[in-house]
Amino acid sequence: MTTPLKSGDRVRLISMTDDPVPIPIGATGTVTGLYPQSGWTQVDVEWDNGRSLMLSIPPDVVERIESPKDVPTC
Repeated sequence: MTTPLKSGDRVRLISMTDDPVPIPIGATGTVTGLYPQSGWTQVDVEWDNGRSLMLSIPPDVVERIESPKDVPTC
């Protein structure tokens, strides 16, 4: 992720390492908190599948996606 995330951003999981019960690749969720560390960021996500699991970026990778309210309607 090149652009910093912010609380409220919608994300899709690309990869997650080192978790015994990882979130499935492609899962989507909403960022609820960010905790910068030295060289990485802990990102709290409320996943749409009902789980709440923090990411460590890097090595975990997500992409920002549009939230339903951001999608234009015709």
